[in-house]
Amino acid sequence: MTTTKFPANFLWGGATAANQVEGGYQADGRGLSIADALPGGKERMSIVRQPDFNWTIDETKHTYPNHQGVDFYHHYKEDIALFAEMGFKSYRFSIAWSRIFPNGDETEPNEKGLTFYDHVIDECLKFKIEPVITISHYEMPLTLAKDYGGWKNKQVIKFFAHYAETVINRFGHKVKYWLTFNEINSAASFPVMSQGLVPSNGGNEKINVFQAWHNQFVGSALAVKAAHKLDPEIQVGCMILYATSYSYDANPVNQLANLHHNQAFNYYCADVQVRGQYPSYATRLFRENGFTADDLERTDEELALLKQYPVDFISLSYYMSSVTEATGKVDEKTQGNLIGGVKNPFLKSSDWGWQIDPTGLRIALDELYDRYQKPLFVVENGLGAYDELTAEHKVYDTYRIDYLKAHIKALADAIADGVDLIGYTPWGCIDLVSASTGEMSKRYGFIYVDRDDQGQGSMKRYKKQSFEWYKQVIASNGMALSGDVKY
Repeated sequence: MTTTKFPANFLWGGATAANQVEGGYQADGRGLSIADALPGGKERMSIVRQPDFNWTIDETKHTYPNHQGVDFYHHYKEDIALFAEMGFKSYRFSIAWSRIFPNGDETEPNEKGLTFYDHVIDECLKFKIEPVITISHYEMPLTLAKDYGGWKNKQVIKFFAHYAETVINRFGHKVKYWLTFNEINSAASFPVMSQGLVPSNGGNEKINVFQAWHNQFVGSALAVKAAHKLDPEIQVGCMILYATSYSYDANPVNQLANLHHNQAFNYYCADVQVRGQYPSYATRLFRENGFTADDLERTDEELALLKQYPVDFISLSYYMSSVTEATGKVDEKTQGNLIGGVKNPFLKSSDWGWQIDPTGLRIALDELYDRYQKPLFVVENGLGAYDELTAEHKVYDTYRIDYLKAHIKALADAIADGVDLIGYTPWGCIDLVSASTGEMSKRYGFIYVDRDDQGQGSMKRYKKQSFEWYKQVIASNGMALSGDVKY
């Protein structure tokens, strides 16, 4: 039990991304996306970092699990009905850009793609589930990466703005909450998925990453402009990957390094999108990365757009915390959500080495709300783990319940601290293809999908123990967190 009451209109729900669940990757006029060119397997990240990686899809060398996902494209009614059975108040999903504009640079949209999302949205609304839509979630059209060089090309601003305006105008009368770019700051360490940048098109040159960010900031502002023009009540948020960071010790060298890490990773993108202007520390950040502000292509008109159209709220993913150690005296490292760091001896880790830190979530929410004074929305949080399906088609995932229970308690504590929190949509509410490994074995969902890393399986859906537990949590509006459920 928790004694803190969540707001009556709190948006409990779950989250997925089109490229990880939909499948139907060439159905009904959909074009290829950058996610379609990412190979499956634990070597995915190292493969795309190779100098010769050029977005070629070669099925004789690699598997591509994103092509099938978990076939949400054909199972969406069944899946949304299961979400409704859990009591979802919201469902965060993304629109596949290449399903609307197959190459990204077309003038006219693909009507069959728009119709599909009309159906998904209407299915949500049928169950009184609030759609929360991410406009760009790690899957820009492949043509924009191959032929235009990704987000470092300013032409992509125009293409994105046209896409964003198209979907906002089409669905804005039914959808109140929108997110612009998923985990926009992740490009600090891995610009492939969010910016379409790999070594062969300039991804190793930091100025290109920062130029791509600027172009995305402008695109975000134009999306806010389009939404507010259609309906001032529409809420548009940024979305950042937040990993609470601690200095390894009281050494001032580590304390300063941790401050600079937080500025560069946790705050830089949010500062621009929320405050509408570049932070003062950007000058140092540019210098440390080998260029100056004058080297970026930024116009006065673009900077004015950033100021005029900041986001309405901040959404974030939170899976883990990290530790900063700058003296080089600590060798033991750990893994994380696109970032690693020094191992924290006070924390346990997941099957994938991600450090589990619910207190860090409370710290994150307190810090973000104090910094920006705008509503927050936790749109990703969850435990990737190996799940075992029994002969009776059961999954006893008490480890997931324990993880989520502790993090929901942290949400309650943050609310008690005065944080304005919109909702909570745990990641992978149904099993999906992992973004980091391109595998199915790293499972997050409340719903088990019968599909393995080799693409085999019936695609049947089975409720896990956590399904019944989360149903209880939502029904009690976060008051009943006990793991004692009938299953």
